[in-house]
Amino acid sequence: MTAPRVNGDLRVLVADDEAPAREELAYLLERDGDVGAVRSVGTGAEVLRALEEEPVDALFLDIRMPGLDGLDVARVLARFRAPPRVVFVTAYDEHAVEAFDLRAVDYLLKPVRAERLAEAVRRVRDSLGAPPAEPVADETIPVELGGVTRFINRRDVRFAEAHGDYARLHTAEATHLVRVPLSVLEERWASAGFIRIHRRYLVALAHVDEVAFGPGRGVVRVGDDELAVSRRHLRDLRDTLVRRARPGREQP
Repeated sequence: MTAPRVNGDLRVLVADDEAPAREELAYLLERDGDVGAVRSVGTGAEVLRALEEEPVDALFLDIRMPGLDGLDVARVLARFRAPPRVVFVTAYDEHAVEAFDLRAVDYLLKPVRAERLAEAVRRVRDSLGAPPAEPVADETIPVELGGVTRFINRRDVRFAEAHGDYARLHTAEATHLVRVPLSVLEERWASAGFIRIHRRYLVALAHVDEVAFGPGRGVVRVGDDELAVSRRHLRDLRDTLVRRARPGREQP
């Protein structure tokens, strides 16, 4: 595991082909008390050359750049034994799934707000010193089926659907109505990888087969079910996917 860095010594590289955006981001990072040194480049190729000269802890990387774009750079870095943490900075939100696949620490939308950037820096620091996550114990849920009480495991629940003061639990084999509001399950199961994507749906990320983002909308596919993501939950879902993908220790 990488040793935690102390305040003010994070080494950061900013990459953006647009000079004003690059300079503004570098300026904001230099004002962060956790950042010690900031360098800037304008292309993906320059990123790789800069990393040959001197390693960095984090790379704040624009996605749409001429030639080698940000996603291409991240794919190259994924082959490094100890790559820098990657934070994507972009004006477009449709690349969040690729960011998830490439183990990005965070995903910032332009224009970047100072408080949101500070959160990204904190996530970088956390990922550099975070121990492996402790496994969350499973939960056994009693359900009524034909007048008989049976038990299912939480890990088998693909998603839960709101039914007034009840929730319907969907597994691969059946659905079960339980006398628990969805809001209670949302709070109780958050640490087990369940996330609210709609006022009707609470989804287990472990069972998600596909996520599609569009302008102001999203769809999650779980098995044969396609579940809508409401506008208010889009950002939370995207940020959660990225956080779950962020590395907590060096990759072999």
